[in-house]
Amino acid sequence: MQKMRVYGVLLGVAVAVYGATAAGVWAQGGGAAAAMLPDAKLEAQLGDLAKAHHGKVALYATQLNTGKTASLDPDAVVQTASVIKLTILFEAMEQVREGKAHWEDKITLQPGDAVSGSGLLLFLDTPQTLTLKDILTMMIVMSDNTATNLAMDKIGLDAVNARIAWMGLKNTHLYKKIGKPATKPMPEDQPKFGLGKTTPREMAEVMERIGLCELDTPGKLKVGSAGPLSASDEAICGVAMRMLRNQFYRDTIPRYLEKLDATETGSGTASKTGSLNAVRADVAIVAGKTGPMVLSIFTYENADTGWTADNEGELTIAKMAKAIVEAWSPAGIDGKILVPGLGLPSGANGGAAASN
Repeated sequence: MQKMRVYGVLLGVAVAVYGATAAGVWAQGGGAAAAMLPDAKLEAQLGDLAKAHHGKVALYATQLNTGKTASLDPDAVVQTASVIKLTILFEAMEQVREGKAHWEDKITLQPGDAVSGSGLLLFLDTPQTLTLKDILTMMIVMSDNTATNLAMDKIGLDAVNARIAWMGLKNTHLYKKIGKPATKPMPEDQPKFGLGKTTPREMAEVMERIGLCELDTPGKLKVGSAGPLSASDEAICGVAMRMLRNQFYRDTIPRYLEKLDATETGSGTASKTGSLNAVRADVAIVAGKTGPMVLSIFTYENADTGWTADNEGELTIAKMAKAIVEAWSPAGIDGKILVPGLGLPSGANGGAAASN
């Protein structure tokens, strides 16, 4: 009991310090985005890890309440693999907000809809009727390719790309459905990128918008542009955060961070992975005890094209994530911060976006 009292006191102090630090940083004339603080020491460490990797690495990371950043080739245009599914989720959130879609909308899996790759829907008998929320959950949690195509049918591929442009992202694009022929002429660069293209910095912004619950905010995010979250927006973002926190594939960013069983307290990472033979990527919100971080890490042109948990690309991402968290939040992570708004003061939103 005495240990529990001491733990409670320490936890209270930590929360108070985190809150004061976050509020103080954001109050000092514009927040983290107004004064990005590149971490040269950390970048050197990450550079060494990148040099040891047999392939290419591009990353962008930021701690939202302190303004710390670390990057390696953050504006490299890379294959997204399944990480592009974050943009589908974000457009769905916006459509639910606008009343154009509802989580309970019924979607029917028809014969011929199933495509190969990750997921469960290809194994089900058809027809099967699910909700939009079900489809998006499978798209995020298990990266279900069939669910992704159904989501695109419902939400609209063109609507996703229009939302990407609405966000001011210049090098992110979703090309076509997975495993299905294109229904219209493709851009010249589609064969190079496949499903989608992006940069580590731009995909970090998509994840940051979801975490901070920055809805209905066109263009580049502006520090302090968002006020307190409405109950309806908070509910929408809570649904998305729950999906991301329950990511099934945890051998990249969460690999060395989730040291304890998180089944009761909840995961301290909310992420979306992407994998191709020579590509491994992960974009995540990591709930550091000293403040939330967004990590966007891509490895590509990888020599190791194997599909094991010890794939070099996956290990490289995991080592980089560990280095970032140990540098910025040596006390570790705490899933209690993973709520809409990420525990930051109202109106403090806008970190990674404004650092462009």
